[in-house]
Amino acid sequence: MSVDLILFDCDGVLVDSEPIAARVLAELLTELGHPHTRDDCYDRYTGISLAAVKARVEADAGRPLPEDFIDRLTERDAAAFTAELRAMPGVADVLAGLAVPFCVASSGTLAKIRRSLRLTGLDGPFGDRLYSAQMVTRGKPAPDLFLLAAEGMGAAPERCLVIEDSAAGVTAARAAGMAVLGFAGGGHCGPGHGEMLRNAGAPLVFDAMADLPGLLAAL
Repeated sequence: MSVDLILFDCDGVLVDSEPIAARVLAELLTELGHPHTRDDCYDRYTGISLAAVKARVEADAGRPLPEDFIDRLTERDAAAFTAELRAMPGVADVLAGLAVPFCVASSGTLAKIRRSLRLTGLDGPFGDRLYSAQMVTRGKPAPDLFLLAAEGMGAAPERCLVIEDSAAGVTAARAAGMAVLGFAGGGHCGPGHGEMLRNAGAPLVFDAMADLPGLLAAL
């Protein structure tokens, strides 16, 4: 295929945020009487929006979370990210060498995306080419976010390539009619993560961002 646009997920692809976010989420949910481990959060909530996380927890528990749950979680995430967040190894060099236009399409809020990129020094390469689940009615695994990003960037879906670390993201990319590569190099990716991405529909999974230029050349 010929690639006109690369759409990067943010958490777990550009920045190694999932271990931090899952730990913070598990701690808060447990404090609120919904015991979770970090692995529980990986399994249940990776790749979906905070609103979807809240809805899923409430559906499982049969009772609502506090009204300020998202605000409290966002505040804790911000503090932890400021102290701990790092860019995925090799990603800055890869972005600097890309000849193909690229953007972010993430389930995070715009404020979170901007903060994560700024903290890791990746804000420059992306500029304002940021697309958030806030911009659509249905987040991943629905295709809406990826289709919005492609439209905004002036690219046909069939000429787009998505880089994703979650089953929800891979499913969304396939539903949008886009090619997708699974990324399994984040700190949250255990031994079965690549298989999970392949089962979701990613034909190829890689675990080192430095390998992406070679994969693009092969495409």
